[in-house]
Amino acid sequence: MTGSGKRELTTEKFLIIIIAAYCVLVSVVNPDFLQPSTFFDMAKSVAGTMMVACGLLLVVISGGIDVSFTAVAIFGGYSATRLMIYWNINNIFFAFAVSCAIGLGLGILNAVFIHATNMEPFIITLATSSLFHGTLTTFVGTRNIGSLEIPSSITRFGKARLFSMPDEFGGIMGLSVFFVFIVAALAFTWFILYRTMLGKSIFALGCSAEAARRAGFSIWKTRLFIYGYMGVLGGIMGMLYITEVNGCNPVTLVGTELMVIAAVIIGGARVSGGQGTVLGTILGVTIMYITDTTLIFLGLTSSWNNLFLGLVLLFSIIVTSYQERRKNRRMFIFTE
Repeated sequence: MTGSGKRELTTEKFLIIIIAAYCVLVSVVNPDFLQPSTFFDMAKSVAGTMMVACGLLLVVISGGIDVSFTAVAIFGGYSATRLMIYWNINNIFFAFAVSCAIGLGLGILNAVFIHATNMEPFIITLATSSLFHGTLTTFVGTRNIGSLEIPSSITRFGKARLFSMPDEFGGIMGLSVFFVFIVAALAFTWFILYRTMLGKSIFALGCSAEAARRAGFSIWKTRLFIYGYMGVLGGIMGMLYITEVNGCNPVTLVGTELMVIAAVIIGGARVSGGQGTVLGTILGVTIMYITDTTLIFLGLTSSWNNLFLGLVLLFSIIVTSYQERRKNRRMFIFTE
């Protein structure tokens, strides 16, 4: 139940082999691939995705699916940016605080609707995704905010680095401050899952809501935290995206949620709940990123990305299912 058994380890080993083999293949075709700049670019590009992947991991382990997090992200980020411009507040901490507060509120709404209706989280969040995005475009705005209008604090934050060094072309490269968000989110998510009673309640809820209730866990409080946490991470994703591209369009991000869900499932999280690891999520997001950004080095079109990810996702599900059946046989649990 804690997601640390042989099945998860096997899935993670499979993903590590895939990533290693793919990186070797790309580096043979293009030796520049295995340069420090590749890691630095990846650390910045995947930061937003890694934020919501951490939250989504908790959602999936609890037996749910959230497809509203991209709408939450752009709602928080766009609203925070508009407020900065309207009130003439040029402070990046204000932007993140507003975006996270909005994300928290929308995440709590998801938890309330799911708990009150007792319907599948997928259905509820599918509805709230349209609700949140429709509210944004109807009452907040639809106007694109270009780089000339973006507050300077957002621009500076997007360019900030933890350290810099010369690159192979005579320029400057460095590790973006976005990396701090990645490490913090992964560490905090790991701590919640494996070092707290809250984490035990999340795994228990994913295995059986009734059993979790009989064990003394509060289903309402657990869901409230899960979707609230998901909302906060969505708010962070929204601001990281805006600072990265140095612009803001209220119709972006929405529609990309399925790729994040696929990354978490590729990482070994079981759709029915009760299983998932932080390491698996890291590997799933990594596979999604490297295939999406390096196929051009192999002379392949973007359509190959969908084919490759589909094959990896399917094989990961097969491996997970096979290992689950072996575990059930050892425990004398037989299912159709």
